[in-house]
Amino acid sequence: MQELISFIKQAVLQISYELKFPDTSYEKSQNHTGDTQLKFDILSDKIIEKTLSQCPKIKALISEEKEEMLLINDEAEFIVAYDPLDGSSLMDVNFAIGSIFAIYEKNPKASNLKAAVYSVYGPRIELVVCEDIPRLYRLNQKDEFVLVKKLKMLEKGKINSTGGTQKNWDKKHIDFIKALFDEGYRLRYSGAMVSDVHQILLKGGGLFSYPATKDAPKGKLRAFFEVFPLAFIIEKAGGKTSNGENSSLLELEFNDIHSTTPCFFGSNYEIEKLLKAYT
Repeated sequence: MQELISFIKQAVLQISYELKFPDTSYEKSQNHTGDTQLKFDILSDKIIEKTLSQCPKIKALISEEKEEMLLINDEAEFIVAYDPLDGSSLMDVNFAIGSIFAIYEKNPKASNLKAAVYSVYGPRIELVVCEDIPRLYRLNQKDEFVLVKKLKMLEKGKINSTGGTQKNWDKKHIDFIKALFDEGYRLRYSGAMVSDVHQILLKGGGLFSYPATKDAPKGKLRAFFEVFPLAFIIEKAGGKTSNGENSSLLELEFNDIHSTTPCFFGSNYEIEKLLKAYT
């Protein structure tokens, strides 16, 4: 596992170099789920594919930017699903964005998740690595990722980071979000999932949500690349997750590698409040 994670670190480092002077223009192409691709989306995908393909532990790669699974080594043990550049549409306004990696054993299923990693490309380059408990690393001037601290969620937070177009929310979600604001929660939402979840983790609590909406009844965020790895990290930090019905996002199963789901990540208090509001 450590060998595999070292290859992820190499890919993250290479992407961070390229981000110093990026091409932020769009391609004419779209990915499998209909998103118009930035040239940097494609470049990041190529960097990760080229780097991780050299790891002898990796059986296959699943990318948000590719329609099908890419077989690397049929004799190997792990499948890595990744979002090469989460929040890339915010590059033009210079917001923090990141890369997300889920490491599955043998088959891509939430129950087979063995580790999750994500990077944040912001004023600092940071990396969160989680096998048993999330650990925060920060890039130093020697291009080394140095351990900063372990991450732990509090019982209750103060941040409310909620996505989706509000006119398309249903009433129970509107009432739930309003109840949090009435308690004094602060709105903190950038539009880059990895950055918003990172803020909740580092602040120790709060809620990130992307609900089912009228225009996306099955949610917008992708289970294998985004939802499962971040749910794994949040729960290992002592938080909770849900799709509004199940008590954990990691209980969900999908066949299509590009499946989406409503998702909620937070402290115990917010998720318990969510489940009561949604029943």
